[in-house]
Amino acid sequence: MIHLIVGNTGAGKTTYAKNLKNKNQGVVFSIDEWNNTLFMPDKTAEDGVDWFLERIERAELMICNLLIQLENSGTDSILDLGFSKVSHRLKFVNFAKQNNFTFQFHYLDIPKDLRWNRVMKRNTEKGETYQFEVTQENLVFMERWFEIPTPKELKGAVIIKE
Repeated sequence: MIHLIVGNTGAGKTTYAKNLKNKNQGVVFSIDEWNNTLFMPDKTAEDGVDWFLERIERAELMICNLLIQLENSGTDSILDLGFSKVSHRLKFVNFAKQNNFTFQFHYLDIPKDLRWNRVMKRNTEKGETYQFEVTQENLVFMERWFEIPTPKELKGAVIIKE
């Protein structure tokens, strides 16, 4: 099964994904970790959203190849890929359907003030889920960027509210 973890910045997607991994022995793909390891050392001050999106697209090509291998071995895949846009989520839904893989959404519907407090704490503590600092400007951008899942997407989804 492919688990798609959806939620805005600071919702706890990475923590949730790691807990799900421990519960079902799946493999987590966290795009923040991939970005931090593969791309952030090369980022310049001039590089913007398009720079990230291009690299994420390339990383996701590799991830899809790995998803096929994991599904064929009976291992769950847990996708902590942001999934801020309906079109991005649909890309992976279509991938799962085309390959006859089962999938499930997990939507972390967490209030903005709690998410911001979590981000500030993560920035300060730099603990297990910290990959890079998220500024208030980043959070404001993501508030506008994120598209709330549609009722169709949420049919059969696990919904987490805190």
